[in-house]
Formats: sequence, C-alpha cells, structure tokens
Amino acid sequence: MGTVRDITAVIVGAGHAGLAMSRCLSERGVDHVVLERGEVANTWRNERWDSLRLLTPNWQSRLPGYRYEGDDPDGYRTMPEVVSFIAGYAEAIAAPVETRTSVTAIRADGYGYRVVTDRGEWRSKALVLATGAFNIPLVPKIAEAVPAGIDMLTPIDYRNPEQLADGGVLVVGASATGIQLAEEIHRSGRPVTLSVGEHVRAPRTYRGRDIQWWMDRTGVLDERYDQIDDIVRARGVPSFQLVGTADRTTLDLNMLRSIGVALRGRLAEIRDGTVLFSGSLHNKCALADLKMNRLLDSFDGWANASGIDAEVDRPHRLAPTAVDESPPLSLDLVKGGIRTIVWATGYRPDYSWLDLPVLDRKGRVVHDGGVITGAAGAYVLGLPLLRRRKSTLIDGAGADAGDLADHMLLYLGNRPASGGNVQGVLAA
Repeated sequence: MGTVRDITAVIVGAGHAGLAMSRCLSERGVDHVVLERGEVANTWRNERWDSLRLLTPNWQSRLPGYRYEGDDPDGYRTMPEVVSFIAGYAEAIAAPVETRTSVTAIRADGYGYRVVTDRGEWRSKALVLATGAFNIPLVPKIAEAVPAGIDMLTPIDYRNPEQLADGGVLVVGASATGIQLAEEIHRSGRPVTLSVGEHVRAPRTYRGRDIQWWMDRTGVLDERYDQIDDIVRARGVPSFQLVGTADRTTLDLNMLRSIGVALRGRLAEIRDGTVLFSGSLHNKCALADLKMNRLLDSFDGWANASGIDAEVDRPHRLAPTAVDESPPLSLDLVKGGIRTIVWATGYRPDYSWLDLPVLDRKGRVVHDGGVITGAAGAYVLGLPLLRRRKSTLIDGAGADAGDLADHMLLYLGNRPASGGNVQGVLAA
C-alpha cells in the first residue's frame, strides 16, 4: 500500500460537517487531511431523489467563513445547488481533501490511530468521524414477509416515480421523506397508501415567516444536548414534516388526504401477504397536533415578550389532522393492487470499517457531545442533536465543529502519555 503518512488529525467524510471541521482545524493551526470515498458532498450527489430540495431556507446555509450570498434567501436549494454550495466551500477554504479514497479500517496504535484506505495508510494523533447518520436505510425485519412479485425500495434507491411499476404503492413512514414521496408518487397517477407512525407536524410558514426563522430566532435550534432531560429519546425524534417549494407549501397529512392518499396506522405485521396496521392512527395524529400547537404557543410568547408582534402576522392554527373514523387495519397487498413498497423508515450510520471499541449494541458511536467515549482524541460530527438541536443541519455544523476543534486543541496540548481519555477537558 505504500508509505504510512503521519499527520495530526484525520477527518473521514467531506460533506458539510467534515469540511466545517477542516476549516476550524485550519484556523487553529492543526494539520489534517479529509478522506472522502467519492467526491465532495458525495451523499448529496448520489443518494437523493431527483426532485428533493433542501428543507431549510437558503439563508440558513451558514458554514464557518461561508454563507449563501444569492438573491433568493427564502428559497430552497435543489440537490445540484446543494452540491455546488458544498463543493464551493471546499474550494474556498482550500480543504485538504483526498477524494476517491475509501477508508477500510481504523484502529488504535501507539501513536494514536492507524487509518487504512484503498490508497494507503495514515497515522494520526486525532480522529474525526464525519460520515453522518444517514448511510444505511433502516428496513424492518418484517420486510422479509413481503410476497414475491412486490418491489421494495428505500429513499436511497428512489429517484422518481417513473422507475416504479404501474399500480399501487405503500409508503411506510410519515416524516419529511415519507410525506414527500407519498405526494410525488400519488401525483404520478399511482394510488398511494401511507403508513403513519410517530411524526412531527409543523407548518412551513407561521405568521408570515418560515418555521425555521422562528426556530432560529427563538433559540430552539441552539438548545444544547446537556440541557435536555431525555437525550436518548430526543435524538430519536422524527424530523419535521416539511417540504421546500417555491410557494412555501405546507405538506402535511391533511394535504395528502385531500389529494387522495389513503392514511393508515403504523405497520405492525405482515401475515400471509396481508399488512396489519396499528389502531393508533388517531392518537398519533392528535399527539402531533398537540405538540405542534405547543411549539407555536411558545413562538407567540416569544414574539410578545420581544415586542415584535406588530412585525409579523397574527397568530393562527392549522386545522386538526383529519382521519377516517375507522381506518382499515389490514391490507391484502396483492388483492389491494400494491406493486411497490417504499420503506421511508429512517437510516443508521455505517461504521463497518471502524475497529475501535466505541459502538453500542445498535452500532452507534457512544459519545458525549461528539467526544467519543473510550477513544482519546476521537470525535464524531453530523449526528442528531450531537451538541445542539441543529446539529444535523448545514447551519449547525460550524458551532459543533468549533467546540470539538477546541477540545481537540486542548487534547493535543495535554495528551496523556498513556493515551488515556480526556473526556471533560472542555466542559462547554
């Protein structure tokens, strides 16, 4: 494989989080390399469907030393525009990225870490995992019971409705991805059934401003992980039901129901070709409505206390989610004309190449605010609620990277001779 190269820090992943960390390390004088299996912004390039737009407005694309400067701050980027923005950032900060370099193993050694790639090896004192949380689609084991002849795919496989067989489609999952795919597929002329579990309802705009404007201005997105009572639960909460469109459409279950999408409960079982749905649809929708209205109440309280009531529209509320009185609890897939199932049931990270004792039983990195537990000088970025509620957003990468770069600097300056953990060096 060639000579082993020594460097202070290795960053794995050249998405927005890895690049934000690169900028922060450069500012602090830490020599490093960014290793990327494909091209910069590889996930955005290759693992998103054609019509997807960023769910945050353009003004919210803020990275260390770089931000949106166009004439449509309230618009939502297409995927090619997202790729261009991130690639432009890598160029602007002169990030030391090595593309087309797949990491095949990372293990500890006496120096720090040995990073093995298909293009050689690196030894580093510090390590940053910035490969994100959305690498492998989560498809439940129950999918094994789907009858032969029914196609199955995930949002990573999906590009547009034209690739689907004619006939009915069952979309499982009603967070941002599930509702967007349900709408697009239904409008292509294919009947869609949407299986709805826990979800987070939100209007695209409230009182004349984008929902993200309210989340940003009121400080909700800056809430820290160590200020939250049940952080494990909070990190598993689904994403907002949002879509980015030119007319700032609110896409929710009421909208889907109005165009003919059939709403059903959470998929509980598949038995002899028949899907069995939970009877909890009413309760799930009522709870989502309740939580949404509590959030809007908090915005109203902030607007009043901040003296900006006159600058925004009057308070209003969306109509409660409408659900059939007795939605069917079963669906015979073949007799019901279902030809395709789309599993919009979430993702998990892929650390199959990580040979360090830092994963829990579900394969997730154990960390405290991005400082990996049990691996001195190792960090992770881009995970849900890593250090703040906005951690998975482009807008959240900079603050998290800055905190962890500071921690790394202290670690490198106070590195225990034994290589022991320095967890807690940076309390903030």
